[in-house]
Amino acid sequence: MTSVNKGINRRDFLKVTALAGGGMLLSFSWLTGCKSTPEVVSNLPKEWFELNSYIKIGDNGLVTLFSPNPEFGQNIKTSLPMLLAEELDVDWKNVVVEQADFSIKRFERQFTGGSTSIQMAWEPLRTAGATARQMLIQAAAQTWQVPASEITTKDGVLHHQKSSKEAGYGEMASQAAKLEVPKEVSLKKAADFKIIGKSKRNVEGFNIVTGKPLFSLDYKHEGMLIAMIVHPPAFGQKIKSVEDSAAKSMPGIKDVFTIKLFDEEFERQAFDITSFNQLAVVVGNTTWEVMQTKKALKVEWENTKESNFVINNFGGGKKTVTVPAGLESTAQHKKLMAEMAEKPGTILRKDGDPAGAFKKAAKVIERTYSAPFLAHNTMEPVNCFAHVTADKAEIYGPIQIPEFVVAGLSTRLGLPKEKIHIRLARMGGGFGQRSYGHHLLEAAIISQKMKAPVKLVYTREDDMTYGIYRPTYMATYKAGLDEKGNLIAYSIKAGGIPEGPLGWAQNRFPAGAVDNYLAEEWVLNSNITMGTFRAPRSNFLGGAEQSFLDEVAELAGKDPIDFRLELFDRAKNKPVGKENNYDPDRYAGVLKLVRDKSDWKQTKKNVHRGVSAYFCHNTYVAEVIDLSMQENKPVVEKVYAAVDCGVVVNPDAAINMGQGGIIDGIGNALYGGMTFQDGVPQKNNFDKYRLIRHSEAPKAIEIHFVKSEENPTGLGEPLFPPIFAALANALYKATGKREYDQPFLQVNEQPV
Repeated sequence: MTSVNKGINRRDFLKVTALAGGGMLLSFSWLTGCKSTPEVVSNLPKEWFELNSYIKIGDNGLVTLFSPNPEFGQNIKTSLPMLLAEELDVDWKNVVVEQADFSIKRFERQFTGGSTSIQMAWEPLRTAGATARQMLIQAAAQTWQVPASEITTKDGVLHHQKSSKEAGYGEMASQAAKLEVPKEVSLKKAADFKIIGKSKRNVEGFNIVTGKPLFSLDYKHEGMLIAMIVHPPAFGQKIKSVEDSAAKSMPGIKDVFTIKLFDEEFERQAFDITSFNQLAVVVGNTTWEVMQTKKALKVEWENTKESNFVINNFGGGKKTVTVPAGLESTAQHKKLMAEMAEKPGTILRKDGDPAGAFKKAAKVIERTYSAPFLAHNTMEPVNCFAHVTADKAEIYGPIQIPEFVVAGLSTRLGLPKEKIHIRLARMGGGFGQRSYGHHLLEAAIISQKMKAPVKLVYTREDDMTYGIYRPTYMATYKAGLDEKGNLIAYSIKAGGIPEGPLGWAQNRFPAGAVDNYLAEEWVLNSNITMGTFRAPRSNFLGGAEQSFLDEVAELAGKDPIDFRLELFDRAKNKPVGKENNYDPDRYAGVLKLVRDKSDWKQTKKNVHRGVSAYFCHNTYVAEVIDLSMQENKPVVEKVYAAVDCGVVVNPDAAINMGQGGIIDGIGNALYGGMTFQDGVPQKNNFDKYRLIRHSEAPKAIEIHFVKSEENPTGLGEPLFPPIFAALANALYKATGKREYDQPFLQVNEQPV
């Protein structure tokens, strides 16, 4: 057991109360003292560590965890209670998890994103379980009049061997709730884990496979109306007028009107992003009737002027965001990005004398990579239920960060925050899209106007053309080698619309492994809205960087894995700079593991191999793809992945997340992309926006985890970025053609 002095007090365990039925309720600050990283801080609120959650032990011994984090398939509703049950020493079958509602009184920072749920909860949640166990032991010691040191626990039962006394946790829960919270508890060593590290079935699994209602799209309420929105067809346009007389007379229609989401003076929070501030709305009895009425609605559009709004980014300072006028096109974007790539950028890091080193290099290689806007395309389109009355608002919808929606709801509805009740629905996919709560605001405004419960439903076309896309990026890499093929100079100049991809990545590999290094960034503004997308920024850089390094290794005449390992050895033994934010040993470790598991240097007839390795969300991943060409089309035969994410809490769930990230990455690399013509998205449904098909998924995926006792890190996102490059490098081996622009396959097929 490891002794942990958390200084636990009434700030950490806010309440320890006896329940009316004789149980025990613990309220605790479960993220106090969590460790963070520059990447986490750049994507999350600084106050993240104040999140609260609750443990409830019933008099029958049943343990309930109210999970504050929204669930969208990453399986935290199973993995988080595993942490609790491990240290509480309770039988897993007696653990129940319930989704907590959003509550500004009970919780702070109810957030799902950035692959941080397990990482942030690892020590605090285990400490909470251990503390509850210690209090139950103390209660038993007082009741039996024996030393606490003589009491042991197993599977939710307290034992005193000398007196042969035993009691279930439920019998001691009420007494335990009256005790002072201990200031020091002991946590188990990894070798003693009985639940952590063992696969547990998804607690929602039965409901999922039997089709039980889980999502807000399934939700029904007495007297509920259906609402749909009509937004401008082009970014850079707004509503000029609405002719609604014919629409209002159609069967089942209750009303047609326009709404405005934010006033110009409203100070937005980080995720108060909306593509179109004014929308036309159709409200009726049924989805079909509303959909037909949308078609009959006549709306005249006009171009917008340049505008500004103020945003407060995680409390890190206010900034004014300018939304330019104009109708933008993909061809225009490419031209402007190419021009910016030729100009000096903002220097983010510089080591040594890159310009001088390039002049002295025996060989120099320079390549430019690009990636398009991407739509999220979650399985469940945007939707939300709202029932707003004069004194309160009831909302049920899919949202990753409810904390940052409440201010807008409060201001817009004229209700105090404590009168806004948000129930957190299980999400049918998130990938960053559900970080933005415009749909909750829209539904609430519509309900308030209609004085009735309303379910807002986006069509797939609404969802795909509304915006908040992954930005479009471009990066130019340059490398210089000496006569022996050693890397002596390296530079990256990267940018995007309307965000650059570097972020904290200027301090990632190969920074620290080369004497002369330069990282520059540029940005172009746009009225096309962008937002977080699975593995933000890394989803482009991982593919571009690792594709480039493969080509550099070829120029150096070295095996691509050996070439990378040489660089990691340099970063370990003679590091350059002091801001390198990766561990060369762990990075090299996953490369060696995937090399061994894939038998890297074996040759198979008509099978071509590509490799990639990337570090993001505090996790190290290396991947190898085996690819064949059949009828001039790539077929992924097998993917090998090696992952160092510290302790793996739930192995089956971890493998599932990894498989999903790999398949998602292959699909986006081959097919993903949103294009624009005069502000109009050119793809509005799956007949044009190509996704990977079941038959195109890898025939086999092997995921190997590094055995580790390090605290767990991210897993939902880190396997996504490197697969782009592994695929590109395998395609080169198969076709002799390097891939520089995503998507790799330019197709416009009708799905079969």
